[in-house]
Amino acid sequence: MYLKRLSLTNFRQFSRLDLDVPREIFLLVGGNAQGKTTLLEAVYFLSTFSSFHARSDRQLINFTLPDVGTTVGRIVGDFVRQDGEHRMEVRLIRENNNGNGHSRFRKEVLLDGVKRKMNEVVGQFNAVIFLPQMARIIEESPSERRRYLDILISQVSPRYVQHLSDYAQTLAQRNALLKLLSERGGDPGQLAVWDGMLARHGAFIMKERIQVIRELEEEAKRIHYELTHGLEVLRLDYQPSYEPLSKPEGQMLLNVSTVADRSGFSQKDLEAGLLAELGKHQREEIARGVTTIGPHRDELRFLSNQVDLGEYGSRGQGRTALLALKLGEVNWLRNRTGEWPVLLLDEIMSELDVQRRADLLAALAECDQAILTSTDLSMFGTDFIESHAVWRVAGGMVKPG
Repeated sequence: MYLKRLSLTNFRQFSRLDLDVPREIFLLVGGNAQGKTTLLEAVYFLSTFSSFHARSDRQLINFTLPDVGTTVGRIVGDFVRQDGEHRMEVRLIRENNNGNGHSRFRKEVLLDGVKRKMNEVVGQFNAVIFLPQMARIIEESPSERRRYLDILISQVSPRYVQHLSDYAQTLAQRNALLKLLSERGGDPGQLAVWDGMLARHGAFIMKERIQVIRELEEEAKRIHYELTHGLEVLRLDYQPSYEPLSKPEGQMLLNVSTVADRSGFSQKDLEAGLLAELGKHQREEIARGVTTIGPHRDELRFLSNQVDLGEYGSRGQGRTALLALKLGEVNWLRNRTGEWPVLLLDEIMSELDVQRRADLLAALAECDQAILTSTDLSMFGTDFIESHAVWRVAGGMVKPG
């Protein structure tokens, strides 16, 4: 898979941009705040329909445009898969027809000119992105890691997207009822219908996460072993809020350095267990007015040589693990879809030492297409620069060659 053409209209600082994108590894070079990362953001948006920078999709519309009438930002990508050429278009529409400063916003997605629901087209175009700030996946809160997992799995599983949406809606309804029961009392039996729905959707999410984490670990572990020249072993430790594994009496469930295998549990097993666990915690959850068990409380930890990188890893170890994870994503997506995803690397060379840079550039050779950004060409070897396209980005303008 590769991107053939990218067109932007009123997206961030780009009022209008049309680019024919080469099918190769190429560089976007320019100073800070010139638009390099925005180009990567636009490409990635075609894959996930979400931004890695903006808190709201409204922020993606060119801020210089007046907030009156109807304003439309567009991202259009022509891409090629094994089954032929396709076009993905995303429209970001802001409407303020009353001129009162209160606008409505909506997002539309079209595949090959036909308007579709997002969960119907997610996965048609795949991309993997690496940003320096993605270290927060390892270093910050569990919600960052859950979001990372959800975005990754959503690229290959429309059913996962639907179950996530249904789970979130069910969770909101159940929490509202728990709060009502906590404040005013009532019949706890009213929770039964929400418990059943939460367990059904939650079991699907858990089963997918268990499988994907296992597959992704195999890819990332191999790459990490190569990047560390055989000195470190990377493991991904999934810690679900509901633990289906039995706990030996009088003992902790697992040694802190052990990664559990839950692949033997069927979706029905997980659903029955999660439903039973919700029942056990019903009194506590009514008292607290919130659901405490389920995939919305899951955790994922990254271990290197049995050391938790989020707690005890060095900055260098974290960057190397994240790089292995991202390159592992590329291979995992190819295994799942039969297509190479587009790889997007933003200022990654500045985060690596000389040896890691060489290792990365060697690993890129297998990709169909990769786009790298940099403020400093000296971080790339002369041979690499001479054999790859270099585009200059300045003031929202892109000049190939």
